[in-house]
Amino acid sequence: MSDLLLPSVRYPRLQVLANGAPLTGVRDAEVSANSHYGASRFSLTIALGADPLWTAAYWSAQSSVILDVQVAFMPASAPANSATWVSLILGAADTIEIELPQQLVRVHGRDLTAALLTARTQETFANQTSSEIVATIAARHNLTAAVTPTGGLAGRYYELEHDQLTLGQFSRASTEWDLMVFLAQQEGYDIFVEGSTLYFQPPTANPMSPDATLRPVATFNGPANLSELRMERCLALAGNIGVTVKSWNSRQGAAVTQSAGAADAASGQSYQLVRPNLLPDQATTLAQNWLGMLTQHERVITARMPGELTLTPRSVVALEGTGTAFDQVYYVDTLDRQIRFDGGFVQRMRAKNSTVAQ
Repeated sequence: MSDLLLPSVRYPRLQVLANGAPLTGVRDAEVSANSHYGASRFSLTIALGADPLWTAAYWSAQSSVILDVQVAFMPASAPANSATWVSLILGAADTIEIELPQQLVRVHGRDLTAALLTARTQETFANQTSSEIVATIAARHNLTAAVTPTGGLAGRYYELEHDQLTLGQFSRASTEWDLMVFLAQQEGYDIFVEGSTLYFQPPTANPMSPDATLRPVATFNGPANLSELRMERCLALAGNIGVTVKSWNSRQGAAVTQSAGAADAASGQSYQLVRPNLLPDQATTLAQNWLGMLTQHERVITARMPGELTLTPRSVVALEGTGTAFDQVYYVDTLDRQIRFDGGFVQRMRAKNSTVAQ
């Protein structure tokens, strides 16, 4: 476990590659990564005039720019080519803003999830597993597929047909990313793009083995490493919670009802989901997955700290030193990093509580 201990004097450096070439004149970068089944985002501010290549004319003519935002820690006197660069995000520019006479360019973009978010699909993917469908879509977008195989065919049976279909007549309203998120939720998997790799796998975070310990104040275990900390608790989720999934299986001609947690509304909060054509084990898995997602939002912490390069939106952190019930294990779900020449390297983290106590 790391305590995120940082030296009192640090020399973070920023490097941005534009279509593989080092981009000069970058003044600051902001990267917002999340675990919300969505694209991570970035923003850059670039000063014109630092290099004759990167001019206003160049930026005004671009229709596609792939940017790789990288950070390294190194001594101030060390040459840039000796750095070990860590990529914070690899993605495509969405918008380019040119400000004259300020001689500035601002670039906003998303990671490579963006291409999946806009790719509509009408395919039925007959008789394929979830992992096979995801691997097919990843190859279509030149993404490396890190896929954990799944068992059983995806989708549902229709009447007396023998093919198992994933999409039906309303497929025009669905994108490839919508489809893969649906499959991930059905399988209890996580799905995200990191760099040029599409991951489709069971959640890997282990609440019994945190990746780092956070402290707003010094304790016997180590010094403080947070500059700000806010703790929130949702009382509606503090009591017993139950999730009930109801479905009608058209092939079997039978109703399916499965519950997880405290399904009796009198004993706490009760949530109901209605989904078509589920088998009993599928309904049970869905209820358990939703119960886990809901309970994780009971306690939420937001922390600000010096920027570092080890945590991700899927890390597990332990909070200690508050002297309250908030001293427990949390899942990181949002990580905003900002590096500026006039403001250093800082990050803001949002995390939700684990269902497993320390």
